[in-house]
Amino acid sequence: MYRRLRDLREDRDLPQRRLAELLHVSQATYSRYESGGLDVPSGALIALALFYGTSIDYLVGLTDEAEPYQR
Repeated sequence: MYRRLRDLREDRDLPQRRLAELLHVSQATYSRYESGGLDVPSGALIALALFYGTSIDYLVGLTDEAEPYQR
């Protein structure tokens, strides 16, 4: 999961600071999310899935299908 978060961010050329702002956490906290030093809270996973246009299942590695589920 942590590698996927970093890859998504890097693919979009975004600094960690930008995602930290989105999640209302410090850059150091977000860095620990990406490195696996902290578990990512469910609210943050929801925000990241919406931001990237994908599913939480994709973010956490339960599927390799990046497209979000249809509502």
